[in-house]
Amino acid sequence: MNLFRNHFIMSVALLTLGLAMLSHSKKIYSFKQPIAYKHVVTYDWFEYKGQDAVFERSDKTNDDYFNPILAGFYSDPSICRVDDAYYMVTSSFSYFPGLPLFKSTDLVHWKQIGHVITKASQANFSGGVSRGLFAPTIRYHNGVFYVICTNVSSKGNFIVTSTNPEMGWSDPIWLPEIDGIDPDLFFDDNGKVYITHNGPPPNNISKHNGHRAIYTWEYDLQQQKIVSNQKLLVDGGTDMAKEPVWIEGPHMFKKDGYYYLFCAEGGTGYQHSEVVFRSRHIYGPYTSYENNPILTQRHLPKNRAHQITTTGHADFVELPNGDWWGVYLGCRPYEVEYYNTGRETFMLPLKWQENGWPTFQQGTQPHPFVHPRPALPLSQERIEPTSGNFVSRDDFESDTLDVLWNFLRTPDRQFYDIEGGTLVMEPQAESMHEVSKFSFIGRRQQHSNFEVATKFSFAPSKSGEAAGLVAFQNEKHYLFLGKRRNEQGNLEVFLEQSFGETLEILASKVVENEDDDLLVRIVGRTKYYDFYYKQNEHDDWRLLKANVDASLLSTKVAKGFVGSMLAMYASKNHF
Repeated sequence: MNLFRNHFIMSVALLTLGLAMLSHSKKIYSFKQPIAYKHVVTYDWFEYKGQDAVFERSDKTNDDYFNPILAGFYSDPSICRVDDAYYMVTSSFSYFPGLPLFKSTDLVHWKQIGHVITKASQANFSGGVSRGLFAPTIRYHNGVFYVICTNVSSKGNFIVTSTNPEMGWSDPIWLPEIDGIDPDLFFDDNGKVYITHNGPPPNNISKHNGHRAIYTWEYDLQQQKIVSNQKLLVDGGTDMAKEPVWIEGPHMFKKDGYYYLFCAEGGTGYQHSEVVFRSRHIYGPYTSYENNPILTQRHLPKNRAHQITTTGHADFVELPNGDWWGVYLGCRPYEVEYYNTGRETFMLPLKWQENGWPTFQQGTQPHPFVHPRPALPLSQERIEPTSGNFVSRDDFESDTLDVLWNFLRTPDRQFYDIEGGTLVMEPQAESMHEVSKFSFIGRRQQHSNFEVATKFSFAPSKSGEAAGLVAFQNEKHYLFLGKRRNEQGNLEVFLEQSFGETLEILASKVVENEDDDLLVRIVGRTKYYDFYYKQNEHDDWRLLKANVDASLLSTKVAKGFVGSMLAMYASKNHF
């Protein structure tokens, strides 16, 4: 890189509390009030390649689709239909912007059109990675979109609204009466509106570990407040004699005179499932379907090949022709219960039997990776793929970040800019060793087998300054391939592992000259990752460290509710 880059000075902007979403679907923010700083990191490009064998299917045709429909950490999906368009939103926890929002016309090809939470006035995250926004529900009624969600890092449950979801959403309407999570918004055909959610057992008396309940309230749209007392719908779950656990994720629908209450049950791990109840009255009593659960994989052999597991937390949509489809979360594990990709969004048809009860097609059979698609016209729009194998490259040619990028927690200030096809990042004082708002811009890992690479320029002036590429699950579980100046004053490429309370340099190599360009690459092979570097794009990749056990990035090891992110990162104090 030339001398100019060695002394690169770039202006950026302070991040205001009123970050504004732009109308263009590929943009997030605009910035003002430029300031100048030194010792920046510049990223020329960032490329991600998915290479999962399960997606290399010669038998898949245009009449089929791949599961998952949203690969990578997109959990707790909720869906609604507006005329011939479908909108879907998922959980995002402490990543910002929050609640990624997708649109489709065929239920197969999904375009991310933005996020629901784009302003600090809507949600300002500062806690653990798996805190923040849990399990949203999206609904549409009389020209207005509604998203109801729980912010466990703030005031709890809230509603935001929009008449144009690509242009932005309102500030939250808080619901202080609700004690619980996973709220649902149901518009009855008599004009009344209800909020249904998970909560503690009646009178806060647990009859067994994991005992929870489902409640509902009447909500007034005009007054924007709850106008009834809390009503208990389901105590415990499907069969209290079997001590059911973690009844949650409720969604209410009305069909043929019945109120159907769909819920997740069994927890978010291997025992996860979807169950259904029904009643002739909104307040019950609700009868559990005798063939519950209607969706689960927990009874299947754990040693089967190409598994989809932990299925549950479903939401549903009716097509114009009367067909019903359900979206739900699931995982693609290796070695039974390890998955670095997190909980993903899958889809299967819902069938209504003659007795009026719904069942998922293949709901309790091994879930397919390839399935016949819905009876809808196939979209011809060219969009960024969300499933299958694909290549995704960002050359930073736009003046704002693409919607696939995420910060960890709500930034207090602007630490990056994009100019002239380069992303410029300021290393902040905070580091990813601690729960803080450090300089981090990441995208989801969407495949078990993948390659990710980037080219960056960085000239650290002292020990402690570091930048590069990180495979990140949380502050205690990551693999960081970066560049720094070591204690001897030499520039080196290094691989750092954070595993619980242990920080370890797994490998390092002094670079041959002071040229400040570096290309780094991570090759993921399910459980094992290889780490490479080079200083010239025309050179061959040099192996820094092979066969690193990356199961530390799995939910089973790292805990929490998120999947791995692949991120650009920089810090002034990465000790």
